[in-house]
Amino acid sequence: MWSRSSSARRQVTAIDSDPEKVLRQVQELSDWLDANPQINGCKTFENLHFFLRTSKFDVERTKKKLKTFYQMRAERTEWFDNRDPNLPEIQELLELGVFLPVGPDSDNGCMVVVIRTAAHDPKKHTQNNVFKTSKMILDLLLKLDPESCAKGMVAILDMQGVQLGHALQLNPKLIKRSVESWTAYPCQPKLLEFTNAPRHVNIFLNTFRIFMTPKIRSRVMVRREGTSVNSAHLPKELGGQGPSYAELAIKWKRLLEENSDFYVEQDKYKSKLK
Repeated sequence: MWSRSSSARRQVTAIDSDPEKVLRQVQELSDWLDANPQINGCKTFENLHFFLRTSKFDVERTKKKLKTFYQMRAERTEWFDNRDPNLPEIQELLELGVFLPVGPDSDNGCMVVVIRTAAHDPKKHTQNNVFKTSKMILDLLLKLDPESCAKGMVAILDMQGVQLGHALQLNPKLIKRSVESWTAYPCQPKLLEFTNAPRHVNIFLNTFRIFMTPKIRSRVMVRREGTSVNSAHLPKELGGQGPSYAELAIKWKRLLEENSDFYVEQDKYKSKLK
């Protein structure tokens, strides 16, 4: 159970119109997790408040989100087990920069991330390890910048260099699991913008669209080059003035290595499957 400390009160007061109500809601969620130990979710104030906030302070909606999130973490062992940043296969993908948080956008303060769909070599790197590395970075990002993440995620999927081998890695089952994971996370995608897209990209994207909700489907954009996203932090490769892909990769590789204990702690929280 979390403590109704003065620090918790300060965190709520800063962003919520009715702090006492929010504290009661967080307490209700904590009590609900106590009564449902099979969910085995993290009960810190910060975590529960983040889920509550991103569920528009709807307690029942938050409970469903918590249940879905921790069940996904238990079922997808290929993504959420043995998350050591120093594993050779993870190190390689961190160096390549497959998933790069950039910073908030200029319009709504949403977190911008660049997903480099073709940065890896499909002959050397499995798609599951790419997803595993990406989710390791995303989990740490939620911890380091909850404010921007709570406002939503803006994903720029840079397809520069994509080849048939990359597409062949993504079978329908893996695509379905990937799309489901987007909606299982508490931070919701506000935009999925595919850029540097080849001419035949819609054939590939149609499989993704099958598994998307209508709301997510409406947020997909495809561009031949550049980006519509406004952010002072955009990488040079996307026409911005921010750090390059290589510089961002170095930054996030270092951050994951420095926070290896974070993954040991996080790995305790996943549902107990029957």
